[in-house]
Amino acid sequence: MTPLGRLLARRIALDGPIPLSDYMAECLLNPSHGYYATRDPFGAAGDFTTAPEISQMFGELVGLCLAQCWLDQGRPEPFALAEVGPGRGTLMADMLRAMRSVPGMLAAAKVHLVEASPALRARQARALTGLAPEWHDRVEGLPDLPLFLVANEFFDALPIRQFERRGTGWAERMVTLRADRLAPGLGPVTPYPALSHRVAETCEGDVVETCPAAAAIAGEIGRRVARRGGAALVVDYGGWRSLGDTFQALKGHAPADPFAEPGEADLTAHVDFQALALAFAAEGAAVTAMTPQGVFLERLGIAARAEVLARGLAGEPLRTHLAAHRRLTHPDEMGQLFKVIAAYPQGEAPPPGLDPAG
Repeated sequence: MTPLGRLLARRIALDGPIPLSDYMAECLLNPSHGYYATRDPFGAAGDFTTAPEISQMFGELVGLCLAQCWLDQGRPEPFALAEVGPGRGTLMADMLRAMRSVPGMLAAAKVHLVEASPALRARQARALTGLAPEWHDRVEGLPDLPLFLVANEFFDALPIRQFERRGTGWAERMVTLRADRLAPGLGPVTPYPALSHRVAETCEGDVVETCPAAAAIAGEIGRRVARRGGAALVVDYGGWRSLGDTFQALKGHAPADPFAEPGEADLTAHVDFQALALAFAAEGAAVTAMTPQGVFLERLGIAARAEVLARGLAGEPLRTHLAAHRRLTHPDEMGQLFKVIAAYPQGEAPPPGLDPAG
């Protein structure tokens, strides 16, 4: 058992089973043993690869999307250009490079990163040398400015709670000890009034996931966009309205047992985009329809950009480039699994590539 596993096992032995949300939070963010606190998990040498690491095209197009929002809203200055969960800083670096083509934008931009991991902050600082980014532990720390923000594969790593339908009530999924090993278990059946509206649309044994942190963070972002202007783009994997067990672990680019090596594997769950949309709207922001990533990128012109970048390439570099385009956009790869949604001010045009919610 890992050091964090031993700590959690002692805690459970003393105090009883813990909610899955507590387990995820410890595994990912424990200051001494948490997955994100102790390593750079990205790329071929890590456990997973995100869209910005696949191709520069992703960041360039997202940057130009936000740039058009900035132009449509009258070029506010100064403004906060922010990213939550910025990984290695690759996405922000690619966005800023694309934004250099927009007169006045970089001069007006103040770069802000919401990142809790010291290891990743150091990596981001190297990627953004000379750009003077400011770091924050929470979105509440962002400045009171027009906010142009991106969250790529951020919400999927927030701790979730899982509830299993039992009669007209719900049993929360917990983490317990079984034969001296960490294992899933169930808490007592209770009504859970917050889930009463899901009883009519679920069956015995169905699993519903909630992510309290996601709603709170989305609400804070939506409030700022509605009040000060800007736009917030969320790109992640998931769907509309949670149903089913989507909790998973990834280690070495392959699925893993989420309870086997606490702190040594990435833990994620599918994002409930309906919950994000409701949180944005509750704070007064307009919301776009949920759109597949492939459709979003094609609308922004990724095919034309891919063609330009392909000029002069041959052999393996060309094959790698074409594979990256396919991976980002094809329905059998990231194109359909990943979705995009945005918050923007009432009365303004939605971000390019996205439609207003119906």
